[in-house]
Amino acid sequence: MANRPLIIFVLCWVAGSAAAAAGLAGWRLAGAAAALLALLLAFALYSRVSFALAFVCVIGFSLAGAERVWVDSRNISGLQDALDASAREEEVAVRLAGTIHTAIEIDGDRVQFDVMAQSVHINGEKAPRGVQERLLVQLKLEKPVEADIARQWRRGNRIELAGLLEQPLTASNFGGFDYRHYLQERRVHGFVKVTGTAHVKIDQTMQYNIPGLLGRVDTVRDWLGMKLEALYTGEHSGYMKGLLIGVRDDLDQERYRQFSQLGLTHILAISGLHIAVFLFMIQRLLKILRLTREQTMTGMIAAIPAYMLISGGSPSVVRAGIMAMLGLLAARFGKLKDGLHVLAAAALIMLVYDPLLLHNIGFQLSFLVTAGLILIVPPFRNLLPQGKRWKWLLDTAAVTVVAQAVSLPITLYYFNQFHLLSFLANFLLIPFISVFVIPLGGVSLLLSLLYVPAGKAAAYAVEACNRLSYAIVEWLNQFDRFRFIFATPPLWWIALYYIILLLCARCWVRLTAESVPLQPNSQQYTEDETIPLAAEHAAHAASANAPRSKQRKALLPGTACLILLPLIGAYYLPLISNDAIVSFIDVGQGDAILVRTAGGKHLLIDGGGQVMFRKAEDAWRTRRDPFEVGRKVVVPLLLQRGVQAIDLLVISHLDSDHIKGLLAVVDTIPIRHVLWNGTFKESADSKALLDAIASRDIPMYRAVEGRQWQLDSHTKLTIIGGADEGLFAGQRISEASDQNAHSVALILQLYDRTFLFAGDAEAQSERKMLLGAPQLEAAGLINDAAIDVMKLSHHGSKTSSIIEWLQYWQPQYAAISVGRRNLYRHPSPEVLERVEQLGIPIYRTDKGGEIQFKITDSNSLIVRNKRGVL
Repeated sequence: MANRPLIIFVLCWVAGSAAAAAGLAGWRLAGAAAALLALLLAFALYSRVSFALAFVCVIGFSLAGAERVWVDSRNISGLQDALDASAREEEVAVRLAGTIHTAIEIDGDRVQFDVMAQSVHINGEKAPRGVQERLLVQLKLEKPVEADIARQWRRGNRIELAGLLEQPLTASNFGGFDYRHYLQERRVHGFVKVTGTAHVKIDQTMQYNIPGLLGRVDTVRDWLGMKLEALYTGEHSGYMKGLLIGVRDDLDQERYRQFSQLGLTHILAISGLHIAVFLFMIQRLLKILRLTREQTMTGMIAAIPAYMLISGGSPSVVRAGIMAMLGLLAARFGKLKDGLHVLAAAALIMLVYDPLLLHNIGFQLSFLVTAGLILIVPPFRNLLPQGKRWKWLLDTAAVTVVAQAVSLPITLYYFNQFHLLSFLANFLLIPFISVFVIPLGGVSLLLSLLYVPAGKAAAYAVEACNRLSYAIVEWLNQFDRFRFIFATPPLWWIALYYIILLLCARCWVRLTAESVPLQPNSQQYTEDETIPLAAEHAAHAASANAPRSKQRKALLPGTACLILLPLIGAYYLPLISNDAIVSFIDVGQGDAILVRTAGGKHLLIDGGGQVMFRKAEDAWRTRRDPFEVGRKVVVPLLLQRGVQAIDLLVISHLDSDHIKGLLAVVDTIPIRHVLWNGTFKESADSKALLDAIASRDIPMYRAVEGRQWQLDSHTKLTIIGGADEGLFAGQRISEASDQNAHSVALILQLYDRTFLFAGDAEAQSERKMLLGAPQLEAAGLINDAAIDVMKLSHHGSKTSSIIEWLQYWQPQYAAISVGRRNLYRHPSPEVLERVEQLGIPIYRTDKGGEIQFKITDSNSLIVRNKRGVL
């Protein structure tokens, strides 16, 4: 590293920016800089770095930290008072004038884009702060024709609009997606909701500024997208648009999920692979034109920015583009020596331009994987056989293994799962797609501009290649037992993993360097040294390399085991705790309760879901990627918490607000047993869920009053209510249109604490269960009528939670799973009054977000909710 001063400087720059992002500022940041200086000076004393470099690196650390502090101090809103008012559910009318700052996104009946506002009026009064304010606009279309109007808008257009100002929500579940923080990293602090294009006025006069120029790029990109739609059929058009120009709006969501589970989504993110293929095609084209080497390089450098803009300008493509331009410039002048220096220079340029990129997942993965390939692939490849016969195969294998190993910690941190067949998928598909699909796709697009039938012929060949790719992905996804789910690892674990990986690479470098035979006339000898005779040298090399050969054979399995150790530890880390946790997940208007038992088993009661009321004539409103609570909320939280399997899934009843999110759960996480009320409901959501469960041969059990489940030595489940036995004539499953009346009701005992869940049971069902409760108690199935926590039935509806029910069970706490501003106005004031009269504390997901009850092995009950609001 002493010979790579730029790399050391950039590492210090990244450290300074990260320190400021973590909250260090002022004297604390100065203290961190002083500690870094002391460390570098210590290295300087041992001649690891020069004293001058030590001081320069500390200056870089300080400048990066100062820049980040300055950026954060300006990343605030001038409309904070109005945003706070909207958070208090006050209506805040806003009228603004400004410039469209991002590309227009149209999905069903929603149009979305950012506006850089120069003039803002709040409730009729001019905003107090006269600076530019960046706001996200969400326009809901009223008629299909309005979508055609919105398609005419472009980035850079002047705009005036009127709507309602709202503050983005923070995460409402522990570890959940924080929309406010996400927008803040884009320098957006609020969004404006507008209904209908009548409230929008657009000036489409050409603007000669950066947004205006980018708007013209958007036009070219849309035109290319239409060309690809004309060339390719069905889902191939969306796939090829993502592969060639980075437009993923039309990508089939199920196909994307399959690629994601195998760790193949980087293929669809324009990056170094695509830049390399693009430059190869440009180089071939310029060679046909008989340009000189220097002219070819200049043409390639000039073409890179155009491709970066057309492909969307994501951090991964910007990184690859900058590296390619720097590398070509260095090669053009004969200065290209070290790819790691080029990578460091690209990182420095991007972070100086925008230090907030440090938080971008694409930025992190792109730089880490590229650095890993540069540093680790050569020594790793030297451990493999060196013959020419299978060289290309071994080279590809080395790159695939190293890329997977380097990206693994970041993948686990953000996505919480890893498929063991990801190695095979990447090994097979990356070369295939880069050699055949992307070049042929580019050729088909170019040919279509000259002669459409020729482009169609090339597109037909590409579609055949795509079908083969899809078949491989579908086949590999069948082996679900090779997919492993990890809880989100702590940062210290990620640091430990990379330290072990780098130490292994260091050992590979030393071993392979020492095992290389010395050659006559080698530069390893000085002029004064005597070069050994060939025979003596051969004998010396053979004797020296014999033990080295044995070490090399043992090195691969040894280092593999060493790298596997932290992975095994991370996989089993969630099992260490003896605490039991009951989590009422905030899924809006619906139920989803996750239980982690003391023995590490998992019980899920319902999965949330949105009820859709849409007429046939409103089909145009359907979105390509609608919000689905199971896929967007429940599944990510289960993965993040390391739920490797659901030991028992309880479906309280088959209403959509309880089951619609479960379809994504069944598709993603192994389920061992299902408990439900034994009926079916004639609805699309009910049919889809029951079919998915049946197709996976998951055992289903009917809820029978008095039945018990012993999940582990500290966890017992007792059913106290379910469907009427009259529905089970002849052991057939009968239809029950009124599912609330047949909700599964159960008591869950964790250590010596008890929880009561009764789905959407209403007054009649509650009275019926009260009649049967004494018999259950007499039979010893329930120990005591008094319980610790009660989930108020039916989201606190006035038709549930009767006073007799509350008085009989005498809960210590009450929990209500309910959505913000729900149409049903749950919970009912009458229910809240009854509960409060009995002195029972109430926790609500709409007010406080997720509610967690933790029971320790000493039987202590600890309560917390995400927003700390009762």
